[in-house]
Amino acid sequence: MSQTKRPHSELADEFVIGLLDSVEQAEAEKLLETNAGFAALVEGSRRRFSELDDTVEPQELPADMWSRISGGLDDTAGDAAPQTDTAPETVVPFARPEKSARPRALIVTTAASLAASLILAIALTWNVMTTVEPKVVAVLLNDDGQPVAMIEGTEDNRTLVTMLGDTEVPAGQVLQLWTKPDPDGPPVSVGVFDTPQKTTLSAPALPSPETDQLYEITFEQPGGSPTGLPTGPILGKGFTRQPN
Repeated sequence: MSQTKRPHSELADEFVIGLLDSVEQAEAEKLLETNAGFAALVEGSRRRFSELDDTVEPQELPADMWSRISGGLDDTAGDAAPQTDTAPETVVPFARPEKSARPRALIVTTAASLAASLILAIALTWNVMTTVEPKVVAVLLNDDGQPVAMIEGTEDNRTLVTMLGDTEVPAGQVLQLWTKPDPDGPPVSVGVFDTPQKTTLSAPALPSPETDQLYEITFEQPGGSPTGLPTGPILGKGFTRQPN
């Protein structure tokens, strides 16, 4: 059970970015080992943020970066001379440290804090722009109990499929997502996708997804199952839950 009482999706994002404190970091690492749903969220966050990394060209820091930061710290130290009520003849002059004794660790910490703030701002913006607001989520497991996909279903029946791990699609086949809005009825198709990557499917004719609704992915022939029902091997299946 979560000790921080924060949404697991938020915890997973900050775990991947590296912004958790020691307590939350330990909790996230424990959840990663014991909670398949949280592990799926972490994998989804890693994929999402790796896409952001791929859009950025590496940049070299300016050659004078450290000297500029150091100079700024010197100015700040000079302005911050301590006030005293001691008589003028007993005032001890403020001794500014020699250049060689500057607190380089402070410089590094300041730069790292600024970088972390920028990363968090970019990551949160990216998260809002690239994800759906799920009404339900499901982690689909294969026959070995390993997570192979995460499903996020919205009120208006947009379904975000995030594939987890490496999925090999047999030659001449595609992936098809199914669900059962009626537990006693037949599976109905949500959509077909050709490659095992993050995909958004739309099925406006279906009712809004509910908790404990079955989803599964099968391998089918190009264009999807010819019968309107699953015919190929099942890659993974699972039931929906409300997101934390």
